[in-house]
Amino acid sequence: METKVFSTQGKELRTLELNDAVFSREISDGSIYNAINNELANRRVGTASTKTRGEVNYSNSKPYKQKGTGNARAGDKKSPVWVGGGTIFGPKPRDYSYTIPKKMKRLAMKSLLSLSVKEEKLVVVEDFTVESGKTKELASIVTNFVTDRKRTILILKDDDAMLRRAARNIPYLKVLSYNRLSAKELLYGRTVLMLEGAAKNLNDFFGDK
Repeated sequence: METKVFSTQGKELRTLELNDAVFSREISDGSIYNAINNELANRRVGTASTKTRGEVNYSNSKPYKQKGTGNARAGDKKSPVWVGGGTIFGPKPRDYSYTIPKKMKRLAMKSLLSLSVKEEKLVVVEDFTVESGKTKELASIVTNFVTDRKRTILILKDDDAMLRRAARNIPYLKVLSYNRLSAKELLYGRTVLMLEGAAKNLNDFFGDK
């Protein structure tokens, strides 16, 4: 399939051939669901922690004597039934991360790229950089394609440190490299700006396997 390539001013320059296996394939909802769940799980810190009755720093004495009070028998004051006591089956620090099959992840990314084309939110822009690293320069380019300041994704052909620096202060813009895409960002992005070099790299990166 062919798509238009725009200049940084928003003018049409030429057309670019996109790999149908990457940008025009059948959408796999299941792989997208699993890829996003995996990303969210891997981001979880997992530091929530509670103390059991054996870990609480509290009195070891009985709250009252064993017999003669008419109350039920009670052990020490660290029992979970008492205020200030331990917690039963509370959370402990744990690792929530897990891995999914590489083929499933690749299928999810190809499905999301195809979905962005289907929903007409993919825009291919000529290769550019921001040598000064200033946000103002990048913002002037982005506003030629995005006017509503909604979530926008910019896909780079390589790891451009100055361009990433310029994007740091644009709250609605998320920068990704072509070989480190995020399923969550691609799904929820309202506009996907892709550099021409990144599109060519994706043709090969996901097209051969």
